[in-house]
Amino acid sequence: MPPPRTREKALRQRLAELRGPEVQAKALDARALAALAANPGCRRRAILDGAGVDKAVLADALGSPSVFGQSQFAFVRGNAFEAKVKADGGTELLRLAHEKLDRAAEPPAGAHVPDLTAQGPHGRTARTELALREATEAAGAWTLLDHPMLALDVAGSPAFLEPDAVVVHPDGSWTVVEIKSFPMLDGVADPAKVGAAARQSAVYVLALEQVAARLESAPRVRHRILLVCPKDFSNLPTASAVDVRKQRAVTARQLARLTRIEEIADTLPEGTCFSPELPAERLTEAVESVPASYAPECLSACELAFHCRDRSRAEGAVTRLGRPVRAELGGLTTVGDVLAAARGEAGDPDDPAVAALRRAAALRAEALATAAPEVAPCP
Repeated sequence: MPPPRTREKALRQRLAELRGPEVQAKALDARALAALAANPGCRRRAILDGAGVDKAVLADALGSPSVFGQSQFAFVRGNAFEAKVKADGGTELLRLAHEKLDRAAEPPAGAHVPDLTAQGPHGRTARTELALREATEAAGAWTLLDHPMLALDVAGSPAFLEPDAVVVHPDGSWTVVEIKSFPMLDGVADPAKVGAAARQSAVYVLALEQVAARLESAPRVRHRILLVCPKDFSNLPTASAVDVRKQRAVTARQLARLTRIEEIADTLPEGTCFSPELPAERLTEAVESVPASYAPECLSACELAFHCRDRSRAEGAVTRLGRPVRAELGGLTTVGDVLAAARGEAGDPDDPAVAALRRAAALRAEALATAAPEVAPCP
């Protein structure tokens, strides 16, 4: 077996070939990683994200444009709010961290904000780890890491992640900070948006835990993250402590289930490439060479969802009806199979799913027959 560095170099070269030599790799961020963990059975998304393919551009080239993503207005507003929160060396941010997470500690009269500048993602990751180690050893002080760089192994391929901030408390523990532009009205934010932020932050917590495990005396990575949002209808920051233990456990379990990127790459036909510069027919053939696992939830999490939904409809796959329905149907994978089983034309009668379908069809027919109104003669 070749040494790890040789294998990693060969994998990077293979992924560059899949992406296209002229195409710039798109970094895998925490939001995409959380969506990938939510659907670990989708080999298509795993290989495309691992290769750094821009799925929005790919969807346009396939003729199924994506409407998924953040508007430019929301992006600019979010950046402006984040700058306000971190102004004056993060004074307001640390005040919120003290108020919501660590009242027993001394109030932050001032904080150390280390310079995390370095060359490339590997350099920034090493600089971040060094800064975390130094801040942990400097007991009794608050430290704010602005946009640190963390690395997380995803199916055998490293993903570089950049949280909004990480706070090192005086006791040496670490907290992930997530800054969002959606408001907290009377101290409560939209539950769906808070859930998405929690799933994204859980990825950062996992990456921080890997860094902590490499230190001599592993510091505690707090499972309550600091979510900072605008207060009511103003631009003033407020915060809430969000427990992400559940999201962290689910994300860790799902990431462990992901098939390794090199295993998926080895199954692809020779010459497979996902470059959007390719002719539409060849590009479609390349994308379809990797099996997908479409579900309605993909519409809010993946740029290729419209393309996969159209293919799922064309094939009559039951996955488009949702994962709970798919799980109940067992070995029946198409709508045609389901209808044939319900009519008694196919399927094993001893199969619980087939038996349930036939019973449901019989009850439906009985109900329709009983409820059918008598046809009155025309006057």
